[in-house]
Formats: sequence, structure tokens, C-alpha cells
Amino acid sequence: MIAFVAAGALIVALALALLFRPFYWKSTGTEVSRRQLNAVIYRDQMTRLERDRDEKMIAQDDYEQARAELQHRLLEEASVADSQVTLHAPRKTMLFVGLALPGLAIAIYLMIGNPSTIGASGPQHQVSTSELNTMIEGLARKLEKEPENFKGWAMLARSYKAIGRNAEAEQAFARAGTVLDSDAQLLADYADVMATNARGNLAGKPTELIEKALKVEPNNGMALWLYGTAAFQRGDFEVAARTWENLVQQLTPGSEDEQMLSNAIKDAYAKLGKSAPTLASRPAAPAAGSKAGAKTAAASAQASVSGVIEIDPALKARALPTDIVMVIARLPGTRMPIAVLRAPATQLPLQFTLDDSLAMNPQALISNAAEVEVEVRISKTGMAMPEPGDLLSAAQTVKVGASGLKMRVDRVRP
Repeated sequence: MIAFVAAGALIVALALALLFRPFYWKSTGTEVSRRQLNAVIYRDQMTRLERDRDEKMIAQDDYEQARAELQHRLLEEASVADSQVTLHAPRKTMLFVGLALPGLAIAIYLMIGNPSTIGASGPQHQVSTSELNTMIEGLARKLEKEPENFKGWAMLARSYKAIGRNAEAEQAFARAGTVLDSDAQLLADYADVMATNARGNLAGKPTELIEKALKVEPNNGMALWLYGTAAFQRGDFEVAARTWENLVQQLTPGSEDEQMLSNAIKDAYAKLGKSAPTLASRPAAPAAGSKAGAKTAAASAQASVSGVIEIDPALKARALPTDIVMVIARLPGTRMPIAVLRAPATQLPLQFTLDDSLAMNPQALISNAAEVEVEVRISKTGMAMPEPGDLLSAAQTVKVGASGLKMRVDRVRP
């Protein structure tokens, strides 16, 4: 606190010193010719008048008239006898400002400041949804006046995508211009938004964007996921399998997301009438008792979504003991899961917790999200791709940290 006050006093002193610098050594009055003062004033006015004319701020006729008036006034002043003007340092004004400025600063700080927060490292203010929407709308209005601010449009597109406003996100991405060309993640996000707006269809421009993203960053996780999905959709199962094999190497060994993607790879090979090869073994994930495991567990406990899954009695007979229950969390408006939990259908009704230990990508953790969209799918095969006959719940958007969520499986995928 003492250091803060000292720093504030020093800043005020420097401000006053700079403000009063012209008067420091003027202890006595200085006499100046009134005619000289008028000449300086008229010269300045003439310079500004010529600048306004050169910048087309006034017409030539107006310039000539104003110039004639200035010359006439200057001639009138020259015909009057000269006199001496004594300039004094404004001591009373300097004294008033010197006392009022620090006093006003202290008064304002006491009204709106909070000394106790200096150097504090308490919890940061959490931006509410309404505040976030207000900021995004403000950015959108600003960018309408700056159509060539491509980085701004890219930021706006990501912001719209994060809150699930995919139609606006696609329009903003379209205005991001060349800033997309060197950013693989932006290209992948753009493709994901376009596919979402097209009900999951990645054909056409989304695939072009994904291919461009992989040229920029061949190992981008979202781009690999989408590229494999696009290949699967068009029936190119061999390309889908190879792409997902590249992606699975980036995932945490033994994690649920690795298992889900491995099942997708098996599904792609099954479509080819082949058996999926065994992937090269990799180091196991940190044990739960290790320091890294304990750190992950602590982070997950602080940022998770939990609840219970129930199945509608009318569909209970359709859920076989061999079926797989998949609890999936996504960022609102996206298709790439950020956390997936798998469990046998025999455990229904199922208590679940989604946290960072179930992350699909170490760089996209549920603890970094404000909200997630949660849905449940009961699959006959456990494949990553939804299939006809899967049992589904309605998706729910909840804040990270929510507990007691009730998910009801009550529909069948056609």
C-alpha cells in the first residue's frame, strides 16, 4: 500500500512539473510588444486558413474572402500605436491546480477504488452470458465500420461459434479474408461451422477448407477428425481409417476418447471388409497415484459436469446388455466432442461425471469451457459415428461445474 501511494504521489508530481515547466524561471513579468503578439496570431490564422484550403475544407472563394478580412484587420492593428504588454506567471492558477489535482485524484479513488485489492490474486470475474453477448454485439457493430479488419472478423466468428450462433459465425468467417489462409485452426473451425449449418454434411467447401488446414498444419486435431469424417461420409473408408489413425496417436493412451476413435477406425475397416491393424504401443497415461495423475484429478474435480442417465420405459427393451452408453460433451455449436464417457448399458440408470480425464484433446479441456452441450447415445456397436437405431437423449447446454443433471434417453435415431 505504501509503495502504491508513493508511486501515485510521484506521478502527480511529474504531471505538475511538466504542466508548470514554462513558468519555473519566470519570477518577474516579461514585457512583450502588443503589435508583435498580434502579428504572431494573424500569422497562425493565415497558416490554418491555407491548410484548410489545401485540404479542400473550404472553397477558393471563401478562402479569398477570409484572407482579405485577415489582411484588413492586420492593417488596422498596424495603424494603432504600439504598446507593451506585461506577461506574468499565473501563480494563483498554478497554486489552485497544484492543490486541486491531487485532491481530486484522491477523492475519486476513495469513491471508486479499493486499496485492499492491490496485488490480490483472488478469483477472476466470470463473464455472464448476457455480458458476453453484449461484448460480441459491440464487436460486430465496430467491425461493420472496419470491413478490412480481418483479424477482428475472425475473432467475431470464433465468438459466435463459442455461443452456438453458427449462422452468424459462418457469415463472419466469410469476411475474415486472408487471415484464414495461415491459421489451420480457423480453417477447421470454419469448416465445422459450415458442416453444422448443413446438418453435418462436410461435402463441398467444408472439405476444401479442411484440406487447406491440413496443408498449413498436418497434425491439427480438429482438421484430422473432420477430414476422416468427410471421407467416411463419402464412402472413402480407407482414407477415413488412415486419417483417424494419425489422430489417435495424439490422444492420451488408454483414454475413453482413444477407445472411441479406435472403434471408429475399426468401423471404417469393417466397411472395407478388413480387420483393423493393431496400433503401435505407446507409453501409458500417468497413474492415478502419481503427481501428474493427482493434479489432473484435482483439476477435474473443480471443473466437471455430472448427473444421472435414465432410459424411457418404452425403450428399455431396446437397450441390450451388449450396447454401449456414450455420454458426450461438446462446446455449444460444434461437432467435435471434448469429453466422452463410455459404459455398458447394463449399468443403467447410470451416474456419470465428465471431466478433463475424458478429454478428446489435451488442448481442448472441459475445464477451459464456460458451457458445454451434453447428450447421451446408446449404440449397438460403440462406433463414433451415429447410426440408425441408436437411442438418443435431448441435448442439454449447461455450465461447467453443474451437477445433478438428469439425462433421459427417449428417442430413436431414424
